[in-house]
Amino acid sequence: MFGRLSSRKAYAVVVILILLTASTFAVAKKIRSKKAIPKAKVMWREPHDATARDLYLGPGGESMKPDLRRVTLIKVEPGGYSKKYRVRDASGREWIAKVGKEAQSETAATRLLWGTGYYTDVDYLVPSVHIEGLNKTLKNVRFGARPKNEERLDDPWKWKKNPFVGKREFQGLKVMMALLNNWDTKDSNNRVIVTSDEKGDDEARYVVHDLGGTFGKKMNWFERNLLFKRNRNSPNGYAKARLVNKVENGRVHFNYWSKNGGVFKDVSVADAEWAAAQLSRLSPAQIADAFRAANYSPEQVRILTAAVQRRIAELNNLSRNERLARQ
Repeated sequence: MFGRLSSRKAYAVVVILILLTASTFAVAKKIRSKKAIPKAKVMWREPHDATARDLYLGPGGESMKPDLRRVTLIKVEPGGYSKKYRVRDASGREWIAKVGKEAQSETAATRLLWGTGYYTDVDYLVPSVHIEGLNKTLKNVRFGARPKNEERLDDPWKWKKNPFVGKREFQGLKVMMALLNNWDTKDSNNRVIVTSDEKGDDEARYVVHDLGGTFGKKMNWFERNLLFKRNRNSPNGYAKARLVNKVENGRVHFNYWSKNGGVFKDVSVADAEWAAAQLSRLSPAQIADAFRAANYSPEQVRILTAAVQRRIAELNNLSRNERLARQ
């Protein structure tokens, strides 16, 4: 066919064919992406067993703990603030091993979210582990599970547009981000995980995946914008800051800055008190277990546990404080 066409016409035909092929592939990819997300979508479920949840072992429990008899390197994971490695444990399960300041804070944060009914990653903090192939012994390593029965979709869910906008559990998640002081709330840190529910039906779980930027001090404008500092995992700094600045016109103004910050400006007193009700189910011992699981020192566990309890008390007192402010 091309032999009878001029070179210019032949070139035009080739370009059109390439464009049509690329367009067809893009549409097919988009359709596959839509089909990959089940109709059942969930971010939170009522934690009827909240008072009995083991925040030391977390959502994975004893059964999912990594088998550390032998850990081998698969590859170095790209990107991010912390160094990460994909590894395989002695039982053949794959994990993302994260080292650095975020390992402890992320391990504790996932447990507090799970304790209040939110879906999270399954994380464990390993105080010390030798990784074959890397030929290093690493300290305070967060092992993030990558179960074979879960599919992590490539596209993250977005804070400004998702199936839960306007719903109580989404508003409560915003409160939890402020309570944990998670400044790193960019969309790329979110994940949609497709797995099976208790009945064996597929469902899509909307998870805040990276929670390493938590439990730090409140950063001021100068630190954020001129020094480009991002504080994380600072028990003393976290404990010094209050959670709520004020309540005005039924809206809660948090003493909190984060990426996507505009999303967090529409939290009502009722939203905050709903989140406080979920948190209040947890005992001081359970909250302390979340920090013990992250290998904080006994003194750091005490400081962080007391700080979280103070923040819960702030949320529980919002209605009372609002009434007093009106008088």
